[in-house]
Amino acid sequence: MGEGTPEAGLPAVNRYYESSGCTPLDDLIGGGYPKKMITQIYGEPGGGKSTFCLIAAISVLKAGRCVIYVDTESFSVDRFTQIAGSQAEELSERFYLYEAADFDQQASMIQDAGHILSTRDTGLIVIDSATGLYRTELEHGQDSLQRLSRQIVVLLGYAKRYDIPILLTNQVYMDPAKNDFAPLGGTSLFHLSKVILRVDRMESLRGIRIVKHHARPEGACLNFFMVQEGIQVSGISDKTCPTPDP
Repeated sequence: MGEGTPEAGLPAVNRYYESSGCTPLDDLIGGGYPKKMITQIYGEPGGGKSTFCLIAAISVLKAGRCVIYVDTESFSVDRFTQIAGSQAEELSERFYLYEAADFDQQASMIQDAGHILSTRDTGLIVIDSATGLYRTELEHGQDSLQRLSRQIVVLLGYAKRYDIPILLTNQVYMDPAKNDFAPLGGTSLFHLSKVILRVDRMESLRGIRIVKHHARPEGACLNFFMVQEGIQVSGISDKTCPTPDP
């Protein structure tokens, strides 16, 4: 895919990245979510991980492409409508939502996504959250971790074959050795994710920080507030992501 002319208010088409739907975040991570790769966003509950997923999905939908969205955490139609605005109903026609009830369903839905990818012009796959149902399987130990890894490998195969990014969110646990929370999924999920972003809550202010990136320095951070239209970048009053409908 080469350079193109987008709709008004949308970022230019990029052959290497898919816009996050938020220009300041694109700037932070070097252009957007990289195609052919997995981007992971992790953090405590209520930090805004799902909002970043919806912003990215709506950006792709507005560009005329389909989105596959696997949800394990009670998808919010209201939040989708808030962010999509007056175009919500139109955009939903290209929005393929799967709501997994258990870990086996999650695996089945990821496999089923292959049919949509082969028949529809799809620009993004979102898994929110990849480890929400995995957490209930932890009593099975290593077997659960291997099953999760197989799902992620299938997703990575889709990313490479169809030249799209995979965006997934991840839950956390408290690591007593570091006295800090850490992402679930072990070293396998860490290594398979080429971009890893951490969301932190600081009362009303939040931050999203680069933990790992294949081409950008670690530690760079963007502060933001949650607003009805998506997020508002701290200190830049007119930088609301995504841009509301006129």
